[in-house]
Amino acid sequence: MKYKIVSDSAADLLTLNQVPFSSVPLHIIAGSHDFVDDSAVDLALMEDVLSSHKGRSSTACPGVDDWLEAFEDAENVFCVTITSALSGSYNSAQSAKRQYEGRFPERHVHIIDSLSAGPEMKLIVERLQELILSGATPEIIQKEIMDYTRHTHLLFSLETLKNLANNGRVSPAVAKLAGILGIRVVGQASAQGELQLLNKCRGEQCVLSSLLKYMKEQGYHGGKVRISHNNNEKMAAALAGQIKELFQASDVQIYGARALCSYYAEKGGMLIGMEC
Repeated sequence: MKYKIVSDSAADLLTLNQVPFSSVPLHIIAGSHDFVDDSAVDLALMEDVLSSHKGRSSTACPGVDDWLEAFEDAENVFCVTITSALSGSYNSAQSAKRQYEGRFPERHVHIIDSLSAGPEMKLIVERLQELILSGATPEIIQKEIMDYTRHTHLLFSLETLKNLANNGRVSPAVAKLAGILGIRVVGQASAQGELQLLNKCRGEQCVLSSLLKYMKEQGYHGGKVRISHNNNEKMAAALAGQIKELFQASDVQIYGARALCSYYAEKGGMLIGMEC
């Protein structure tokens, strides 16, 4: 039975080692610039354009044909999308599923709305790979992955909220206040996949303490943690170090965010996915 995992580019993944995988790119648009979140995207140029751009910027989800191309000829596709509360990617993937299964009735596409982004999506993809390699049936994989998503969580720390305000994700007044006061925001992806602000912090230590506090409150006791960052490897490494000190059974990885997550996290931002 031929399996494939597909996700949109909000998962910050381009390849997997042991299971066929495709990343379907979202787009970041600023004026005449359209940055496609694929392996060729120039992240430095995107940051420069966004920092100097005076108007609104936005994102665009993959089209139906993009998903269909990624499904290729797999008999069972497991497809992970960014939260449907922030993007139309999930709806586009659902349309592609209907077309694909209509053309090939013997094939199946399983769509997973991550209700999240970035490193939590990465955890879901990693778990899908484990389940496929275990030899589980498609039905068992679907059941197990839905159970797994109930035990993963996303926290974030942001230094600026400009792009989120541009896209109507947070109040412009809140974004302006954070910029003026130099406040860093700590928040989470809610159970409905929406951005929920939890705390306002001044200084790195307050951010780290808040993140660790909320990790414990969400039920983290050790296991996988994935930390993505936008030009803030120092703080990401500090958080990873504190997690490892507190939880010796932790499995922590740090990496730079790709285009879509860099756009929303903005410079200095971090996204933390964890098993709870």
